[in-house]
Amino acid sequence: MSWRIARLTVGTGVQACLRIEYAGLEHVPRSGGALLAYNHVSVLDPFAVALGVYREGRITRILSVADVFERPVRGWVLRRLRMVPVNRGDPGALGAAVETLRGGGLIAMAPEGTVGTGEELQRGHAGAARISLLSGAPVLPVGVWGTQLRWPKSGFLFRPPWRPVVAIEYGPPLHPDGDPASRDDVVALTGRIMHALGERVQTARTRAR
Repeated sequence: MSWRIARLTVGTGVQACLRIEYAGLEHVPRSGGALLAYNHVSVLDPFAVALGVYREGRITRILSVADVFERPVRGWVLRRLRMVPVNRGDPGALGAAVETLRGGGLIAMAPEGTVGTGEELQRGHAGAARISLLSGAPVLPVGVWGTQLRWPKSGFLFRPPWRPVVAIEYGPPLHPDGDPASRDDVVALTGRIMHALGERVQTARTRAR
């Protein structure tokens, strides 16, 4: 499955059940690698984030835990789009993402690691910071709000509003600074990522009302 076909199939399906409003797409680089770090309130988040970037002529590879690739619908889509599976606890699992970024590609991932309720950001895991430091690629914080009205953590909802407003807010890039082998540097960059992500989420929440 190519991204053009995915845009016509998966993209049409996502936009049929969501009214997505994008802001900050000017921050997405027109070339070169970048890591899109989004908050996670719905299984629809990575597709909504990637669709916005595709409007700018760029393709995003989604980084997700390996077990998601075995699920019926999401797994089938992720496999067909050649996305990047990550095995928990595997120290070499981030290598494919690093190589993609070094090669000038875009990667999208949720530093929180799993879908939350959206009431507040969950703890940020160190993977995004490590990938950025190893690759030298900047991190774009991406705030997402509204997708949980259709598909929250508890499962798909078939109820009004039939096309809830979803706000996707792309923030300015954060450039990595430090040694990927240094725990302090990884923790510091993780803190910067989560702080910037929190700001984008607040803006997205305001826009989605």
